[in-house]
Amino acid sequence: MSASPNTPAPLLRVDDLKKHFPLRGGLLGGVTGHVYAVDGVSFDIAKGETLSLVGESGCGKSTVGKAVLRLFDITAGQVVLDGQRIDTLRQSQLRPMRRRVQVVFQDPFSSLNPRMRVRDILAEPIRNFGLAKDAADLDRRLAGLMDTVRLPRDAVGRWPHEFSGGQRQRIGIARALAAEPDLIICDEAVSALDVSVKAQIVNLLQDLQKELGLALLFISHDLAIVEHMTHRVAVMYLGKIVEVAPRRGLFAAPKHPYTQALLSAVPVPKPGAARTRIVLQGDVPSPINPPSGCRFHTRCPYVFDRCRVDEPLLKPTSPGHTAACHLHDLPADRNPLARDATPLH
Repeated sequence: MSASPNTPAPLLRVDDLKKHFPLRGGLLGGVTGHVYAVDGVSFDIAKGETLSLVGESGCGKSTVGKAVLRLFDITAGQVVLDGQRIDTLRQSQLRPMRRRVQVVFQDPFSSLNPRMRVRDILAEPIRNFGLAKDAADLDRRLAGLMDTVRLPRDAVGRWPHEFSGGQRQRIGIARALAAEPDLIICDEAVSALDVSVKAQIVNLLQDLQKELGLALLFISHDLAIVEHMTHRVAVMYLGKIVEVAPRRGLFAAPKHPYTQALLSAVPVPKPGAARTRIVLQGDVPSPINPPSGCRFHTRCPYVFDRCRVDEPLLKPTSPGHTAACHLHDLPADRNPLARDATPLH
C-alpha cells in the first residue's frame, strides 16, 4: 500500500496486521488453539483524515486500535507511523511515538481516575512528555484545553463525578489533546452517550480536526454517526476488512453483501422513507475456527461454490473503492450486487 510519487505518504500505514491470542488449557496450560482476532488487516490514514473502522461487535476493530497504540505486541504485519515502524520498537523507544498517537475510550465513566481532579488528569500527559516550560505555562495550557473542548476554565478544580457523561468525554478528549498528538484513536467514543450528546461530541471532533489538522481512526458500530463525520470507511468482518471506500461511495453503492446488510439496518431520518431490511441468517462464526474461503459465506445470501473454497482479496471496484467479494469477478449481468443482474441460483 505504498503511496504513488504524487501522493503524500500516509501518517499511519497498517500492513497485513495480525493478532492471534493463544488459548491455553489442559493440566500443563499448553496452547490448545488461537483466537484469530485480527487476521490480515491493511489500511492507511492521511494527515487530517478520518478513517472509520466499522463492523459488528467482536469483529476485531478495537483490537486493531489497541495494536496501533502498541498496548500489546502483534503477531505479524507492520504498523508504520509517519514513515517509522513502531511495531518493532522497544518500550523505551516508543515514548516519543506515544505522544503522537492518543486515544479516547468508550466509557467516560470508567476512563477517568475518580481520585484525580481534572487539573491533574490533564496535567499528567503534559508533564510526562515535558511540554510545559514552567507552572505558568502549565496553567496556560490547561486553560487552553478547557477552552478547546468548550468547558469552563474553573472546572479544572472539580472531580470527574461532578460532570455528566458528555462533559466527561470532553475531558477525555482534552486529555488526548494535552499530548499534542497527530492521530487520535476514538474507540467507540460516543456509543455510551445519549443521542443529543453524541451529536455534540461528533461536532466537537470535527471542529478540532479542522482547527488542529488531526487524523482520526474512528472505531464504531454506529453507521449513522459514521456517515455524518468520516472521510473513508473500512468495513470489518471476523478479523478481516471486506470493503474500503470514500464515505459517499460506500453509503450510496456498497459493493459487499455484508456492507449492504449493515447499511440496511441504519434508520432513515426522512419521514415516510424506509430501507429494505436485509436480515442475515445464522450467527457470526467463532474467531477460534473461522470458515474456509470467504469468512462471510456462511451468512451470505449470494454464496456460490467458489466462496466456500477461495478467500477473496480486496480488489478495486471503482476509483478509491475496494471490496473482497468473488461476485465482482462474475459478468455484470450475473453479479447480484449490480443492477439488472440475473439470479445466481
